Amino acid sequence: MNRFIQTYTEKKRPFLTLILLLLSFFISRAPKHALSWARAPAACLNFNCMLILLPVCRNLLSFLRGSIQCCSRTAARQLDRNITFHKLVAYMIAFHTAVHIIAHLFNFERFMDAQLEANTSSLTHVLSVIGNKENESFLNPIRSNGTTIVMFTTVAGLTGVVITLALILIITSSMEVIRRSYFEVFWFTHHLFIVFFIGLVLHGIGRIVRGQTFANLKLHKPLTCHSRYEEWGRITECPEPEFAGNPPMTWKWVVGPMVLYLCERIVRFYRSQQKVVITKVVMHPSKTLELQMKKKGFKMEVGQYIFMQCPSISQLEWHPFTLTSAPEEGHFSVHIRIVGDWTQALYSACGGDKTEGQEAWELPRMAVDGPFGTASEDVFRYEVVMLVGAGIGVTPFASILKSVWYKHVQQNTNVFTKKIYFYWLCPETEAFEWFADLLQSLERQMTEKNMSDFLSYNIYLTRWKDTEAAHFRVHHEAENDPITGLKQKTLYGKPNWDSEFNTIATSHPGCKVGVFLCGPPLLAKALEKQCLTQSQAGAEFIFNKENF
Repeated sequence: MNRFIQTYTEKKRPFLTLILLLLSFFISRAPKHALSWARAPAACLNFNCMLILLPVCRNLLSFLRGSIQCCSRTAARQLDRNITFHKLVAYMIAFHTAVHIIAHLFNFERFMDAQLEANTSSLTHVLSVIGNKENESFLNPIRSNGTTIVMFTTVAGLTGVVITLALILIITSSMEVIRRSYFEVFWFTHHLFIVFFIGLVLHGIGRIVRGQTFANLKLHKPLTCHSRYEEWGRITECPEPEFAGNPPMTWKWVVGPMVLYLCERIVRFYRSQQKVVITKVVMHPSKTLELQMKKKGFKMEVGQYIFMQCPSISQLEWHPFTLTSAPEEGHFSVHIRIVGDWTQALYSACGGDKTEGQEAWELPRMAVDGPFGTASEDVFRYEVVMLVGAGIGVTPFASILKSVWYKHVQQNTNVFTKKIYFYWLCPETEAFEWFADLLQSLERQMTEKNMSDFLSYNIYLTRWKDTEAAHFRVHHEAENDPITGLKQKTLYGKPNWDSEFNTIATSHPGCKVGVFLCGPPLLAKALEKQCLTQSQAGAEFIFNKENF
């Protein structure tokens, strides 16, 4: 081990050196306290396995979010980080599993050495040979020459191997690169959690970890008798100790969350059986599919999302999509960017590859679960709002802006929001097409009602071709923008967030400004940092991010 540490140090790998030093320390200490090192992580595993299912109970979270919304907006925002919490708990499960396994390997080696120890008068050997007689209780679970037999012939060993393999597959397939490129792999392997939890509940049934019985503790007191082990059974104050397996405890921790999750799946199944009618299909030039649908009893709020399944494509896959319709509309709609196998199959099933379109009776049957709440539901609770969307991440704000339009058309005076700043960062000009019509309607409506100051929008094109740049220069002086058709000109590059936040803070001193983002993690970090920094200089910026 020291030679390995020296090699890595010479190669200037300080992080690996630190890991190896910790491993070296663990190896040197573990044999003496292997059982403690195994049982402590096991207790932590019970706790974390109790938590892991709760963040993915979407209906439960929606209920809690609605219940505590009136009491604490801050507490409600914490529920929007359910996926982040789910990942953190998963990391802790992986860590404690690794420690638990390594400690038990040392533990079994120690048990094996105790069975084969040459010094037959030592305490460890005496404890190990107890149970060799017929109908005699035992402490050492290894009763033969080999730890492999324990691993593959006992309930604890077999279930341990199964749940470890399931956990490895679940974690490795959850990596960002696999989840984005091969979503089906991520989706199917994640359902190995069923195997994981069944194995987890059964893991302790074999009672491989044993201890002295409570009844025997009154007769054979360890503090008095541990030094007189050679006289055990021959003197009345120290009779032979009796041992029994510790009862399984894991089921007590996980049965509650498992029942909640089962109820969650029953509710999802019931919703998935309700009829969904596709009323309109729109194929946008940017490989974006718009589906307008109706479902009996469907009620939504702005910024919510649904899970969709197409049985003709897959009976098991469900995918989340943000609702782009407003609550005031008579239907609900989603915009789907075609980026993977499932979305491509849906695009083809809806007639995307046909020039003449698809007949209504040829459209695929869809199942819908939801809607579910997100951070964007709180948008009308702020007097001043910043909406930031990146690419297709603009979809939740389509619902918000449509709702704003309907509220003002219907002359709804109960709108608390007085000012909206909208930012859209897009890498390609084609993506503007489907959203530009909505912005043009809003722009025209606000001008007619002398409310042009209510909505301030800035659209940024982050990438462009040389031919496009030449076209932009030629039409730059036109009254309407050559890309979006709006009077507000498209900006090129990326926003200067320092300047934007400073301007808003100066314009609205003392106000609470809700910042809502649907975009990549790097942009989220930049905006969250700006919210923390700029809140000290004027307005209070409160950051909210969409999480799926």
